[in-house]
Amino acid sequence: MSASPQAPAKASFRFPFWAQIVAGLVLGVLFGWIARSQDVSWLGTTLEQVGDIFVQLLKLAVAPLVFFAILVSITNLRKVNNAARLASRTLLWFMITSLIAVGIGLAIGLLTNPGSGTGLTPQDGKLPKRTGSWIDFLTGIVPTDIITPFTELNVLQIVFLAAVAGIAALQLGSKAQPVLDLAESVLELLQKALWWVIRLAPIGTIGLIGTAIATYGWDLIGKYATFTADVYIGSALVMFGVYPLLLATVAKVNPIQFFKGAWPAIQLAFVSRSSVGTMPVTQKVTERLGVPKEYASFAVPFGATTKMDGCAAIYPALAAIFIAQIFDVQLGIKEYLLIAFVSVVGSAATAGLTGATVMLTLTLSTLGLPLEGVGLLMAIDPILDMMRTATNVAGQAVVPVIVAAREGILDKEAYATASASPLEEAAAPAVKAEPVPVPA
Repeated sequence: MSASPQAPAKASFRFPFWAQIVAGLVLGVLFGWIARSQDVSWLGTTLEQVGDIFVQLLKLAVAPLVFFAILVSITNLRKVNNAARLASRTLLWFMITSLIAVGIGLAIGLLTNPGSGTGLTPQDGKLPKRTGSWIDFLTGIVPTDIITPFTELNVLQIVFLAAVAGIAALQLGSKAQPVLDLAESVLELLQKALWWVIRLAPIGTIGLIGTAIATYGWDLIGKYATFTADVYIGSALVMFGVYPLLLATVAKVNPIQFFKGAWPAIQLAFVSRSSVGTMPVTQKVTERLGVPKEYASFAVPFGATTKMDGCAAIYPALAAIFIAQIFDVQLGIKEYLLIAFVSVVGSAATAGLTGATVMLTLTLSTLGLPLEGVGLLMAIDPILDMMRTATNVAGQAVVPVIVAAREGILDKEAYATASASPLEEAAAPAVKAEPVPVPA
C-alpha cells in the first residue's frame, strides 16, 4: 500500500516588512541612546557605518536608474493615446500641489515663529559646502560631457541626457527599438538589484536612526523643537490632509485605500531619505493602485526627480522664516511670493537625493538671506529629511492617481483591491497593462 501524499506544509510566519521597519526604528533609538549616554564609541561608529553603507548602496544605483527610467518612461508614452495631454496634466498637478504645500509651510511658520527663543545666533551658522543659485541651476542642466554627470551624481544633468535620448529614440522610430529593448532590460536588472538593497532597509534604519540619536541627542533636538515640529506637522497636513482631500473631491476615490496601497513606498522613503532610491517601489504601488503601467512609468520617474512637496515646498518655506528670524531679517509679501515661485520652479534642484541643501540655498540666495543660515540646520537635517522624503513620495504617487482618475484611465477595481505589501511580492513579474485610450 503506497503512502498517502503528505499535506503541504503551512507557510512559515513572515515578519511583515512594516513591522521590520518599526523594529529597526526602535532598536536604532535604543542603540543610539546607549552609544550617547554610556559613551560607547564603538557602537556609535558601527551605527554610522551601517547607515552609511545602506545609503551608499542606494546611491550606487541612482545614476543608471534615473537615466534608464527617464529614457524608458518617455518612450513608453508612445503607447498611450494623448500622451502630451497626460504629461501636461501631470505637470499642472505637480505645480498645484506644490503651491498648496508651500502655502501650508508659510502659514505654519508665520503662526509659530520657529526661529524665536532658540538661543541660536548668526555666529552658530556656517556656509554650506554645496550651494545653489539660479545661474548654477540653469547652466547646470546641460552637462559639459556625458561622463561627469554619472561620476559626480548630478541627477539634473542625467535627467537632461535621458530626456534627449528618449526624444531622439521617439524620432527614430523602429530603428531605435533594439536600443529601447536593451534599456528596458537594463532597467529591470537595476530594479531587481535595488530590491535586494531595499530588503536591507530595516538594518539601514537601525544605523541611520541610531546615528542621529548618538550624534545629536535630545538636547539639540530641543533647540530646534518648534522648527522640527513645524516640518513634521506641515508634512503631515499635506500628506494626510491635502492629499486625501484631493483624492476624495478631485479623483473621487477612497483616500484610505490610497494609503493602504502606497504605504510601503511611504515607509521606505521615511527610512531611506531618497525619492530616487524609493522610485521602483513608488512605481510598483502606483501601478497596483490602478494607474496604467505606460503612464505610471512616465509619471513616477518624472516625479521622483522634480516633485518634492516636502523638500522643495514645506521645508524651504519654514527654513526661510526660521533663518530670517535668527538673522533678524524682515520678510514681506514679495519674499513670500518668491518662496512660492522658487518652490514650484526650482524643485528639480533637489534631484531626489537625500537632503535638500541645494534647494534651500537656492531659496535663500533668491531672497537675499545669509547662506550661513544653512549651517544652522545641517545638524538637525537627517531627522527632518525622513518626514520630508515620505511626503515627497506620497505626492509622487498621488498625482498619477488623480490624473488617471480625471482622464478616465484609472482601474477602479485595481484601486479598490490594491495590496499593501508589494515589498514582499517584489520578485513577482509585473503584469503588463494594455494601452488605455485617453478621452480627448
